[in-house]
Amino acid sequence: MPHEIGEKICGRVEELAAISEDPAKLTRIFLTPEQRRASELVMSWMQAAAMATRLDAIGNVIGRYEGAWPGLPALVLGSHLDTVRDAGKYDGMLGVVTAIACVEALASEGMRLPFAIEVIGFADEEGVRFGTTMLGSRAVAGTFDPDCLGRRDADGFSMAEALRTFGLDPGGIAAAARRRTDILAYVELHIEQGPVLETLGLPVGFVTSISGANRVEVTITGEAGHAGTVPMAERKDALTAAAQCVLAVESRCRAEPDCVGTVGSLQVSPGAINVIPGQVRFSIDLRAAEDARRRRVTAQLLAEIAAVAADRKLRAESRVIHELAAAPCVPWLVAQVERAILAEGIAPFGLSSGAGHDGMAMMEIADIGMIFVRCARGISHHPDESVTVEDAEIGARVLLCFIKDFEPKGAL
Repeated sequence: MPHEIGEKICGRVEELAAISEDPAKLTRIFLTPEQRRASELVMSWMQAAAMATRLDAIGNVIGRYEGAWPGLPALVLGSHLDTVRDAGKYDGMLGVVTAIACVEALASEGMRLPFAIEVIGFADEEGVRFGTTMLGSRAVAGTFDPDCLGRRDADGFSMAEALRTFGLDPGGIAAAARRRTDILAYVELHIEQGPVLETLGLPVGFVTSISGANRVEVTITGEAGHAGTVPMAERKDALTAAAQCVLAVESRCRAEPDCVGTVGSLQVSPGAINVIPGQVRFSIDLRAAEDARRRRVTAQLLAEIAAVAADRKLRAESRVIHELAAAPCVPWLVAQVERAILAEGIAPFGLSSGAGHDGMAMMEIADIGMIFVRCARGISHHPDESVTVEDAEIGARVLLCFIKDFEPKGAL
């Protein structure tokens, strides 16, 4: 692979970052003119890398590099091309661009492998427009929910209408699904979105599991009252109870390995400076690499919230509004990623991913693996998201080594 590969990758990431609905802030949302421009640009890079390209029925960009003979099962690589609002440049895009660069290197060497390679730029992973995530990868995995077609964006357009406006047929989404026999594995290179690799001084690492997640909506109801006239011992203050619950989330998750909990939203009612809060609603986002641990910690927290409310003579209502199972990276694939990292003279280090990825959908039809690339200060979903040229190149070298030495499960 040429020494300049890191610069080429970062240059292409910059080109994609220039395609935004807001010139001052990177925002590229599902089924927009910006998505079309980004898709066309990515397809041009795929074609230059000797790949046949197409856009599927949900808007995923797919490039295929045939193996030693046409029609072989494929090793699938990729990530997503959509962004959050006011996004960073590398989340998703680094994985797509790096995969294309690796195929380009194979093509330049005239190398054909005993399997095909497909690179997918998924159309929607973030779920910004319609509030539901991993639409592109769910379509490929055959788990797209047709009810999503009726979901509406902030302007009132349904997903079905948006697909038609984009030139796609909502009725054809089922045809985007792939068969398990067509895919040997799915491997995604992605920025870490956390500080672990940087702390350890490592440019890359391998992923052991993508954490599962629960989201809980909690309402604590007490009694509003005058801030100056109700004695402290007689108050039914919903906010002080909620504060105790927030700290319980923190302490419980600190005590558990590979478990994180966040209270990111809190609404106080009536919300006046001189009124004792009568009701508080707050959210809990709880993630863990192991589903059994996530479920156990969630149950413990719900019990603790109920106990806090009962002790204070308040009412607590808790409702799990979202549950997503963990996605383990399979050992046979992880071992090959480790081997590729070691081949580049880097100590292999495994870590779980607290963020969700398209692999969580793709695991329905393929074993999955991931490579993490170090990002500055662990910042992601933010304009300061950053990857060095050197780390981009190391990530590409590791991925190319993995591809060249890849052994499908049946061949092991």
